[in-house]
Amino acid sequence: MTVRRVVVIQGHPDPSPDRLCRALGAAYADGAGKAGHSVRHIDVAALDFPMLTTKAEFDTGDPPPDIADAQAAVKWAEHMVFIYPLWLGTMPALLKAFLERVFAHGIEPDHDTGTGKWPFKLLAGRSARIVVTMGMPAFIYRWFFWAHSLKSFERCILRMVGIKPVRETLIGGVGEMDRRKAEKHLGKIAELGRKAL
Repeated sequence: MTVRRVVVIQGHPDPSPDRLCRALGAAYADGAGKAGHSVRHIDVAALDFPMLTTKAEFDTGDPPPDIADAQAAVKWAEHMVFIYPLWLGTMPALLKAFLERVFAHGIEPDHDTGTGKWPFKLLAGRSARIVVTMGMPAFIYRWFFWAHSLKSFERCILRMVGIKPVRETLIGGVGEMDRRKAEKHLGKIAELGRKAL
């Protein structure tokens, strides 16, 4: 097994340790760490940054310190794990604001890949996993709603900067989940962490 550099990005806006997303993030990181992978954490709820409000900020604005640190972690990583709950059919607003900040300028404004062609694949060679929790059954989100927001995140943000493959884990029925089922999901996520997938 190849040892990898992994960053776990916790996207739940609620800092409470009782949230399933936080347990999933801890399980992935624990599995990865025990397997010898190098792991860094980004807790979006703990960061201090303003939302982008103008095109000029997106194009040329200097990132706040917490965002600059997050960008450094993303560039350091070989594999990224994004964990968040589905709110109103998509990711929480705080995570979206974080992504707008981190991926501004295509992640690294000082140079491109040398092709001179947009989009610049500045994070090529990296992979990602997206873990989404939701109240509805996961198959309804996938087949009735076509997982529209997940596909948008994958195609319009991650693949745009060269991140692939992007794998996904959908966990539904969170509101009615008992401890046994939660432990089963945590075990699966820890195993993915062990393999850095």
